[in-house]
Amino acid sequence: MAEIFDEIFHNKVLWITLISWAVAQSTKILIGLIQGKKFNFFWVLRTGGLPSAHSAAVVALSLSLGKEVGFSSGLFALSAIFALITMFDAQTWRRYIGVQARVLNKMMDDIQEKKKIEESRLKELVGHTPVEVLAGACIGIVISIMFW
Repeated sequence: MAEIFDEIFHNKVLWITLISWAVAQSTKILIGLIQGKKFNFFWVLRTGGLPSAHSAAVVALSLSLGKEVGFSSGLFALSAIFALITMFDAQTWRRYIGVQARVLNKMMDDIQEKKKIEESRLKELVGHTPVEVLAGACIGIVISIMFW
């Protein structure tokens, strides 16, 4: 069992991926604090916003795997396709879910004003803009280069 933990502890690809995700999430918190808001623990786990932690993680994963097993390997190809799909989904369907949530929340506000229904609000910040995805990808690239 100790051998398994030792292998995990020395898995460079895993740690670079996790560090990239953590840097992106920390950047979201820093941006929130700079904008003058009080600290909110929800920022640690939130989705959406600048930069995309998903993009940072999948780009770091893909580049690290490429460096470790070779950029011509099937494993790198798999991770690159996974990264592209993740980033595409983050800026398309997840973003549209957020737009729909805003519209539905507005409808709920209108209905609640007439006291006909009482429901909780939907989460509006779900996806990413292309700039947020690009910023996350850049973090993944930089962290991969720094730690490899």
